[in-house]
Amino acid sequence: MIPLKDDVPSRHFPIVNITLIIINFFIFIHLVTNNILEYYILTHGVIPRNFFTDFSLVNQLYLFTSAIFLHGGWLHILGNMLYLWVFGDNVEDRMGHLRYLVFYLVCGYAATLVHILADPLSSIPVVGASGAIAGVLGAYLLLFPRARVLTLVPIFIFITFVRIPAVIFLGLWFVLQFINGLGGVQGVAWWAHIGGFAAGMLLIKFFASKQKYYY
Repeated sequence: MIPLKDDVPSRHFPIVNITLIIINFFIFIHLVTNNILEYYILTHGVIPRNFFTDFSLVNQLYLFTSAIFLHGGWLHILGNMLYLWVFGDNVEDRMGHLRYLVFYLVCGYAATLVHILADPLSSIPVVGASGAIAGVLGAYLLLFPRARVLTLVPIFIFITFVRIPAVIFLGLWFVLQFINGLGGVQGVAWWAHIGGFAAGMLLIKFFASKQKYYY
């Protein structure tokens, strides 16, 4: 399932969300065009087994932050930025610009930490915004459960468009992450997604405004 748009109007221009998308694309394109993407992933991603031997808080915070803005390929960044585009503007609208930025980063940090705890001996760098974006999805689920998401659904060789309630779309998304995480499916930091999503749901009450929405 590929989300295309939701039906929740934003009251304010989502400057932080759009800036995050631009920064992510700028960094990725810069690294790809200069043929240094792999080097930066190795040196600026978070390697779980190194976490327990590096006691520099400043260095750890830097790596946790830099990893959120690195992506391993075009599909990786396009998928992440699409989800951030569809769901992030409304969460920013509800939180306010600065609180949304802090929320995004904190969810990314929590996601990375959960991934480390799930696979502490791994020497594979973890990179990507998906943990932070998972936090945005968790917040969206609680803020706008009745919103509808226009979704592209491929069925064999056919493509159809369906409006799916956010609670179902995001619920299915989370279940898929959990099943793959338990199944040990390689190549994706499933537990980072799970950790980010859970962090978003837990932190939302500290970041969202009290104004009611009708979704």
